[in-house]
Amino acid sequence: MVLKNYSGLSDKDLIAQLNANLHYQLFCGVHINPLNPLDNFKIVSEIRCEIARKMNIDQLQLILAAHWKPYLENPSVVFSDATCYESHLRFPTNEKLLFESIEWIHTQLVNHCKSLKIRRPRNKFDDIAKRYQSFSKARKKTLKKKYKLRRSLIYLLGKLCSQLTDLEKAHKSRLDLSGSYRKRRQVILRVLEQQDQMQQTRKSCPDRIVSIDKHYVRPIVRGKETKQVEFGAKANLIQVDGINFIEHIDFKAFNEGTRGISCIQYAQSLMRKKVTLFAGDCIYATNKTRTYCSSRQTPIYTSFKPKGRAGKEEAERRLMRSMLSKERSTRLEGSFGTEKEHYNLRKIKAQTKETEILWIFFGIHTANAVRMIPKMERALKEIKQSA
Repeated sequence: MVLKNYSGLSDKDLIAQLNANLHYQLFCGVHINPLNPLDNFKIVSEIRCEIARKMNIDQLQLILAAHWKPYLENPSVVFSDATCYESHLRFPTNEKLLFESIEWIHTQLVNHCKSLKIRRPRNKFDDIAKRYQSFSKARKKTLKKKYKLRRSLIYLLGKLCSQLTDLEKAHKSRLDLSGSYRKRRQVILRVLEQQDQMQQTRKSCPDRIVSIDKHYVRPIVRGKETKQVEFGAKANLIQVDGINFIEHIDFKAFNEGTRGISCIQYAQSLMRKKVTLFAGDCIYATNKTRTYCSSRQTPIYTSFKPKGRAGKEEAERRLMRSMLSKERSTRLEGSFGTEKEHYNLRKIKAQTKETEILWIFFGIHTANAVRMIPKMERALKEIKQSA
Protein backbone atom coordinates (compact mmCIF):
# COMPACT_ATOMS: atom_id res chain seq x y z
CA MET A 1 0.00 0.00 0.00
CA VAL A 2 2.93 2.34 0.68
CA LEU A 3 4.45 1.53 -2.72
CA LYS A 4 1.06 2.07 -4.36
CA ASN A 5 0.94 5.71 -3.24
CA TYR A 6 4.70 6.27 -3.57
CA SER A 7 4.90 5.07 -7.17
CA GLY A 8 1.45 6.18 -8.37
CA LEU A 9 1.18 3.00 -10.46
CA SER A 10 -1.96 1.03 -11.24
CA ASP A 11 -2.47 -2.33 -9.52
CA LYS A 12 -1.35 -4.21 -12.65
CA ASP A 13 1.77 -2.09 -13.16
CA LEU A 14 2.61 -2.30 -9.45
CA ILE A 15 2.68 -6.11 -9.57
CA ALA A 16 4.76 -6.00 -12.76
CA GLN A 17 7.21 -3.65 -11.06
CA LEU A 18 7.31 -5.87 -7.97
CA ASN A 19 8.22 -8.88 -10.13
CA ALA A 20 11.10 -7.04 -11.81
CA ASN A 21 12.37 -4.59 -9.17
CA LEU A 22 14.62 -6.06 -6.48
CA HIS A 23 14.35 -2.89 -4.35
CA TYR A 24 10.55 -3.23 -4.22
CA GLN A 25 10.91 -6.87 -3.15
CA LEU A 26 13.38 -5.95 -0.40
CA PHE A 27 11.04 -3.19 0.80
CA CYS A 28 8.11 -5.66 1.00
CA GLY A 29 10.27 -8.40 2.52
CA VAL A 30 9.55 -10.93 -0.23
CA HIS A 31 11.58 -12.82 -2.82
CA ILE A 32 9.88 -13.58 -6.12
CA ASN A 33 11.33 -16.23 -8.40
CA PRO A 34 11.78 -14.75 -11.93
CA LEU A 35 10.67 -18.10 -13.38
CA ASN A 36 7.47 -18.00 -11.34
CA PRO A 37 6.35 -14.34 -11.14
CA LEU A 38 3.10 -13.04 -9.66
CA ASP A 39 0.44 -12.82 -12.36
CA ASN A 40 -2.67 -12.04 -10.29
CA PHE A 41 -2.69 -8.25 -10.06
CA LYS A 42 -6.03 -8.35 -8.21
CA ILE A 43 -4.11 -9.34 -5.10
CA VAL A 44 -3.45 -5.61 -4.53
CA SER A 45 -7.19 -4.93 -4.40
CA GLU A 46 -7.76 -7.92 -2.12
CA ILE A 47 -5.06 -6.72 0.29
CA ARG A 48 -6.53 -3.21 0.21
CA CYS A 49 -10.01 -4.52 1.09
CA GLU A 50 -8.69 -6.75 3.88
CA ILE A 51 -6.66 -3.97 5.52
CA ALA A 52 -9.57 -1.50 5.15
CA ARG A 53 -11.87 -3.81 7.13
CA LYS A 54 -9.38 -4.08 10.01
CA MET A 55 -7.74 -0.63 10.02
CA ASN A 56 -8.06 1.69 13.02
CA ILE A 57 -6.69 5.11 12.08
CA ASP A 58 -6.24 6.40 15.66
CA GLN A 59 -4.27 3.35 16.81
CA LEU A 60 -2.02 3.38 13.73
CA GLN A 61 -1.31 7.10 14.09
CA LEU A 62 -0.39 6.63 17.76
CA ILE A 63 2.20 4.03 16.73
CA LEU A 64 3.60 6.27 13.98
CA ALA A 65 3.72 9.31 16.26
CA ALA A 66 5.56 7.35 18.97
CA HIS A 67 8.15 6.23 16.40
CA TRP A 68 8.64 9.67 14.84
CA LYS A 69 8.46 11.82 17.98
CA PRO A 70 12.20 11.57 18.92
CA TYR A 71 13.13 13.11 15.55
CA LEU A 72 10.68 16.06 15.72
CA GLU A 73 12.15 19.40 16.80
CA ASN A 74 8.94 21.31 17.67
CA PRO A 75 6.24 18.83 18.81
CA SER A 76 4.44 21.55 20.82
CA VAL A 77 3.64 23.67 17.72
CA VAL A 78 0.45 22.56 15.91
CA PHE A 79 -1.08 23.73 12.64
CA SER A 80 -4.56 22.77 11.47
CA ASP A 81 -6.56 22.99 8.24
CA ALA A 82 -9.07 20.99 6.20
CA THR A 83 -8.93 19.76 2.62
CA CYS A 84 -11.00 17.58 0.31
CA TYR A 85 -9.66 14.42 -1.35
CA GLU A 86 -11.83 14.00 -4.43
CA SER A 87 -13.25 10.67 -5.50
CA HIS A 88 -12.70 9.46 -9.05
CA LEU A 89 -16.11 10.09 -10.64
CA ARG A 90 -17.37 12.20 -13.47
CA PHE A 91 -19.02 15.50 -12.66
CA PRO A 92 -22.56 14.55 -11.61
CA THR A 93 -25.67 16.23 -12.95
CA ASN A 94 -29.30 15.36 -12.25
CA GLU A 95 -29.86 14.23 -15.84
CA LYS A 96 -26.81 11.92 -15.86
CA LEU A 97 -27.75 10.39 -12.51
CA LEU A 98 -31.35 9.75 -13.55
CA PHE A 99 -30.41 8.20 -16.89
CA GLU A 100 -27.79 5.96 -15.26
CA SER A 101 -30.49 4.73 -12.87
CA ILE A 102 -32.89 4.16 -15.77
CA GLU A 103 -30.28 2.22 -17.75
CA TRP A 104 -29.51 -0.08 -14.81
CA ILE A 105 -33.19 -0.75 -13.97
CA HIS A 106 -34.00 -1.37 -17.65
CA THR A 107 -31.06 -3.79 -18.01
CA GLN A 108 -32.22 -5.77 -14.96
CA LEU A 109 -35.77 -5.84 -16.32
CA VAL A 110 -34.56 -7.19 -19.68
CA ASN A 111 -32.34 -9.82 -18.03
CA HIS A 112 -35.12 -11.03 -15.71
CA CYS A 113 -37.61 -11.36 -18.56
CA LYS A 114 -35.06 -13.23 -20.64
CA SER A 115 -34.22 -15.70 -17.86
CA LEU A 116 -37.91 -16.21 -17.00
CA LYS A 117 -38.84 -16.43 -20.70
CA ILE A 118 -41.68 -13.98 -20.38
CA ARG A 119 -42.73 -10.94 -22.35
CA ARG A 120 -41.04 -7.69 -21.41
CA PRO A 121 -43.42 -4.96 -20.16
CA ARG A 122 -43.83 -1.95 -22.41
CA ASN A 123 -42.21 1.39 -21.60
CA LYS A 124 -40.76 4.44 -23.34
CA PHE A 125 -37.09 3.62 -22.71
CA ASP A 126 -36.00 3.83 -26.38
CA ASP A 127 -37.69 7.21 -26.90
CA ILE A 128 -36.22 8.69 -23.72
CA ALA A 129 -32.76 7.31 -24.58
CA LYS A 130 -32.86 9.16 -27.93
CA ARG A 131 -34.01 12.37 -26.23
CA TYR A 132 -31.23 12.11 -23.63
CA GLN A 133 -28.63 11.45 -26.33
CA SER A 134 -29.65 14.53 -28.31
CA PHE A 135 -29.74 16.58 -25.10
CA SER A 136 -26.23 15.49 -24.06
CA LYS A 137 -24.88 16.44 -27.50
CA ALA A 138 -26.41 19.92 -27.39
CA ARG A 139 -23.88 22.66 -26.73
CA LYS A 140 -26.39 24.97 -25.07
CA LYS A 141 -28.57 23.39 -22.39
CA THR A 142 -31.17 25.87 -21.18
CA LEU A 143 -32.84 25.55 -17.81
CA LYS A 144 -36.20 25.00 -19.49
CA LYS A 145 -34.85 22.01 -21.46
CA LYS A 146 -33.23 20.56 -18.34
CA TYR A 147 -36.46 20.70 -16.33
CA LYS A 148 -38.47 19.24 -19.20
CA LEU A 149 -36.10 16.29 -19.73
CA ARG A 150 -35.74 15.76 -15.98
CA ARG A 151 -39.51 15.47 -15.60
CA SER A 152 -39.64 12.78 -18.30
CA LEU A 153 -36.68 10.91 -16.76
CA ILE A 154 -38.27 10.92 -13.30
CA TYR A 155 -41.56 9.62 -14.70
CA LEU A 156 -39.85 6.82 -16.66
CA LEU A 157 -37.66 5.83 -13.69
CA GLY A 158 -40.73 5.59 -11.47
CA LYS A 159 -42.52 3.43 -14.03
CA LEU A 160 -39.52 1.11 -14.53
CA CYS A 161 -39.09 0.71 -10.75
CA SER A 162 -42.76 -0.26 -10.34
CA GLN A 163 -42.51 -2.72 -13.27
CA LEU A 164 -39.40 -4.32 -11.78
CA THR A 165 -41.02 -4.52 -8.33
CA ASP A 166 -44.12 -6.23 -9.76
CA LEU A 167 -41.91 -8.70 -11.65
CA GLU A 168 -39.88 -9.53 -8.52
CA LYS A 169 -43.05 -10.11 -6.47
CA ALA A 170 -44.66 -12.31 -9.14
CA HIS A 171 -41.57 -14.50 -9.66
CA LYS A 172 -39.91 -14.24 -6.26
CA SER A 173 -39.12 -17.96 -6.00
CA ARG A 174 -37.52 -18.12 -9.45
CA LEU A 175 -35.22 -15.10 -9.10
CA ASP A 176 -31.90 -15.19 -7.24
CA LEU A 177 -31.37 -11.61 -6.03
CA SER A 178 -28.00 -10.86 -4.42
CA GLY A 179 -27.32 -8.46 -1.57
CA SER A 180 -25.53 -5.99 -3.85
CA TYR A 181 -28.53 -6.03 -6.21
CA ARG A 182 -30.95 -5.19 -3.40
CA LYS A 183 -28.62 -2.49 -2.09
CA ARG A 184 -28.43 -0.78 -5.48
CA ARG A 185 -32.20 -0.99 -5.84
CA GLN A 186 -32.58 0.89 -2.55
CA VAL A 187 -30.06 3.51 -3.68
CA ILE A 188 -31.97 4.09 -6.95
CA LEU A 189 -35.28 4.38 -5.09
CA ARG A 190 -33.66 6.99 -2.85
CA VAL A 191 -32.36 8.83 -5.95
CA LEU A 192 -35.89 8.82 -7.42
CA GLU A 193 -37.32 10.24 -4.21
CA GLN A 194 -34.69 12.99 -3.98
CA GLN A 195 -34.93 13.98 -7.64
CA ASP A 196 -38.72 14.13 -7.49
CA GLN A 197 -38.50 16.37 -4.42
CA MET A 198 -35.96 18.68 -6.09
CA GLN A 199 -38.05 18.84 -9.27
CA GLN A 200 -41.05 20.03 -7.30
CA THR A 201 -39.31 22.43 -4.90
CA ARG A 202 -36.54 23.61 -7.30
CA LYS A 203 -34.16 23.37 -4.32
CA SER A 204 -31.45 20.94 -3.27
CA CYS A 205 -32.15 18.33 -0.61
CA PRO A 206 -30.06 17.11 2.37
CA ASP A 207 -27.83 14.02 1.96
CA ARG A 208 -28.10 14.27 -1.79
CA ILE A 209 -26.81 11.22 -3.68
CA VAL A 210 -24.55 12.13 -6.60
CA SER A 211 -23.37 8.68 -7.72
CA ILE A 212 -25.03 5.25 -7.80
CA ASP A 213 -21.74 3.36 -7.44
CA LYS A 214 -20.43 5.68 -4.70
CA HIS A 215 -23.68 6.47 -2.95
CA TYR A 216 -21.79 7.57 0.21
CA VAL A 217 -20.21 10.57 -1.55
CA ARG A 218 -21.84 13.94 -0.90
CA PRO A 219 -21.33 17.35 -2.53
CA ILE A 220 -19.02 19.52 -0.42
CA VAL A 221 -19.24 23.26 -1.11
CA ARG A 222 -15.73 24.68 -0.83
CA GLY A 223 -16.27 28.11 -2.37
CA LYS A 224 -13.01 28.14 -4.35
CA GLU A 225 -12.58 30.26 -7.44
CA THR A 226 -11.84 27.34 -9.76
CA LYS A 227 -14.02 24.72 -8.07
CA GLN A 228 -17.14 25.68 -6.13
CA VAL A 229 -18.14 22.10 -5.24
CA GLU A 230 -15.97 19.01 -4.64
CA PHE A 231 -17.05 15.38 -4.35
CA GLY A 232 -15.08 13.17 -1.99
CA ALA A 233 -13.82 12.83 1.57
CA LYS A 234 -13.25 15.97 3.62
CA ALA A 235 -10.37 15.62 6.09
CA ASN A 236 -9.36 17.87 8.96
CA LEU A 237 -5.59 17.51 9.44
CA ILE A 238 -3.12 18.63 12.05
CA GLN A 239 0.57 19.17 11.31
CA VAL A 240 3.40 18.79 13.83
CA ASP A 241 6.87 19.79 12.58
CA GLY A 242 5.89 19.15 8.95
CA ILE A 243 4.23 15.77 9.66
CA ASN A 244 0.49 15.47 8.96
CA PHE A 245 -2.05 13.45 10.95
CA ILE A 246 -5.75 12.88 10.25
CA GLU A 247 -7.82 14.39 13.07
CA HIS A 248 -11.24 13.80 11.45
CA ILE A 249 -12.39 12.47 8.07
CA ASP A 250 -15.92 12.20 6.67
CA PHE A 251 -17.67 12.07 3.31
CA LYS A 252 -20.30 14.52 4.56
CA ALA A 253 -19.59 18.22 4.84
CA PHE A 254 -18.66 19.42 8.33
CA ASN A 255 -17.52 22.70 9.83
CA GLU A 256 -13.83 22.34 10.64
CA GLY A 257 -13.96 25.59 12.64
CA THR A 258 -15.66 23.77 15.53
CA ARG A 259 -12.81 21.27 15.78
CA GLY A 260 -10.09 23.60 17.08
CA ILE A 261 -10.18 22.20 20.64
CA SER A 262 -10.24 18.59 19.42
CA CYS A 263 -7.21 19.35 17.19
CA ILE A 264 -5.21 20.57 20.20
CA GLN A 265 -6.28 17.62 22.37
CA TYR A 266 -5.52 15.11 19.61
CA ALA A 267 -2.04 16.58 19.05
CA GLN A 268 -1.34 16.31 22.79
CA SER A 269 -2.48 12.67 22.85
CA LEU A 270 -0.21 11.84 19.90
CA MET A 271 2.90 13.70 21.05
CA ARG A 272 2.40 13.24 24.81
CA LYS A 273 3.35 16.89 25.20
CA LYS A 274 1.42 20.09 25.89
CA VAL A 275 0.70 22.35 22.92
CA THR A 276 2.07 25.88 23.33
CA LEU A 277 1.41 27.32 19.85
CA PHE A 278 -1.63 26.69 17.64
CA ALA A 279 -2.26 28.12 14.17
CA GLY A 280 -5.35 27.84 11.99
CA ASP A 281 -7.16 30.06 9.55
CA CYS A 282 -9.88 32.49 10.68
CA ILE A 283 -12.64 29.84 10.70
CA TYR A 284 -11.02 28.18 13.76
CA ALA A 285 -11.15 31.44 15.77
CA THR A 286 -14.40 30.68 17.63
CA ASN A 287 -15.10 32.03 21.11
CA LYS A 288 -15.02 28.49 22.50
CA THR A 289 -11.55 27.81 21.07
CA ARG A 290 -10.25 31.22 22.21
CA THR A 291 -11.52 30.63 25.77
CA TYR A 292 -10.01 27.14 25.87
CA CYS A 293 -6.59 28.41 24.77
CA SER A 294 -6.48 31.39 27.13
CA SER A 295 -7.95 29.72 30.23
CA ARG A 296 -5.36 26.95 30.51
CA GLN A 297 -2.69 26.98 33.22
CA THR A 298 -0.08 27.32 30.46
CA PRO A 299 -1.83 29.52 27.85
CA ILE A 300 -1.76 28.43 24.22
CA TYR A 301 -0.73 31.26 21.90
CA THR A 302 -2.66 31.28 18.63
CA SER A 303 -2.55 32.94 15.23
CA PHE A 304 -6.05 34.38 15.74
CA LYS A 305 -6.68 38.09 15.41
CA PRO A 306 -7.39 39.38 18.95
CA LYS A 307 -10.66 40.92 20.10
CA GLY A 308 -10.95 44.12 22.10
CA ARG A 309 -8.18 46.51 23.00
CA ALA A 310 -4.54 45.83 22.24
CA GLY A 311 -2.33 44.64 25.12
CA LYS A 312 1.03 45.91 26.29
CA GLU A 313 3.01 43.47 24.17
CA GLU A 314 0.83 43.77 21.07
CA ALA A 315 3.76 44.42 18.69
CA GLU A 316 5.51 41.17 19.68
CA ARG A 317 2.27 39.21 19.57
CA ARG A 318 1.43 40.61 16.13
CA LEU A 319 4.83 39.49 14.87
CA MET A 320 4.32 36.02 16.36
CA ARG A 321 0.82 35.71 14.79
CA SER A 322 2.21 36.75 11.43
CA MET A 323 5.00 34.16 11.61
CA LEU A 324 2.58 31.41 12.68
CA SER A 325 0.11 32.21 9.89
CA LYS A 326 2.83 32.36 7.26
CA GLU A 327 4.37 29.09 8.42
CA ARG A 328 0.99 27.36 8.49
CA SER A 329 -0.05 28.54 5.04
CA THR A 330 3.24 27.60 3.39
CA ARG A 331 3.96 24.29 5.11
CA LEU A 332 0.51 22.81 5.74
CA GLU A 333 -1.31 24.02 2.63
CA GLY A 334 1.79 23.28 0.56
CA SER A 335 1.80 19.70 1.86
CA PHE A 336 -1.77 19.24 0.59
CA GLY A 337 -0.65 20.00 -2.96
CA THR A 338 2.42 17.77 -2.64
CA GLU A 339 0.34 14.80 -1.47
CA LYS A 340 -2.24 15.24 -4.22
CA GLU A 341 0.28 15.72 -7.01
CA HIS A 342 2.99 13.21 -6.06
CA TYR A 343 1.38 10.63 -3.76
CA ASN A 344 -1.64 9.49 -5.76
CA LEU A 345 -4.27 11.55 -3.91
CA ARG A 346 -5.52 13.81 -6.71
CA LYS A 347 -8.37 11.42 -7.56
CA ILE A 348 -9.12 8.49 -5.26
CA LYS A 349 -9.87 5.49 -7.48
CA ALA A 350 -10.98 3.05 -4.77
CA GLN A 351 -14.46 1.56 -5.08
CA THR A 352 -15.79 1.55 -1.49
CA LYS A 353 -15.94 3.97 1.41
CA GLU A 354 -13.50 1.95 3.55
CA THR A 355 -10.90 1.53 0.80
CA GLU A 356 -11.06 5.24 -0.09
CA ILE A 357 -10.22 6.14 3.53
CA LEU A 358 -7.39 3.56 3.46
CA TRP A 359 -6.07 5.07 0.19
CA ILE A 360 -6.04 8.56 1.76
CA PHE A 361 -4.40 7.32 4.97
CA PHE A 362 -1.51 5.64 3.15
CA GLY A 363 -1.05 8.59 0.80
CA ILE A 364 -0.68 11.03 3.71
CA HIS A 365 1.65 8.82 5.73
CA THR A 366 3.74 7.77 2.74
CA ALA A 367 4.45 11.48 2.23
CA ASN A 368 5.20 11.74 5.97
CA ALA A 369 7.69 8.86 5.76
CA VAL A 370 9.54 10.61 2.94
CA ARG A 371 9.65 13.84 4.99
CA MET A 372 11.05 11.91 7.97
CA ILE A 373 14.09 10.64 6.04
CA PRO A 374 16.18 13.86 6.30
CA LYS A 375 15.09 14.33 9.94
CA MET A 376 16.29 10.83 10.86
CA GLU A 377 19.52 11.20 8.87
CA ARG A 378 20.25 14.50 10.62
CA ALA A 379 19.67 12.92 14.05
CA LEU A 380 21.93 9.94 13.25
CA LYS A 381 24.64 12.29 11.97
CA GLU A 382 24.52 14.29 15.22
CA ILE A 383 24.81 11.10 17.26
CA LYS A 384 27.87 9.99 15.26
CA GLN A 385 29.51 13.40 15.64
CA SER A 386 28.92 13.46 19.39
CA ALA A 387 30.31 9.92 19.70
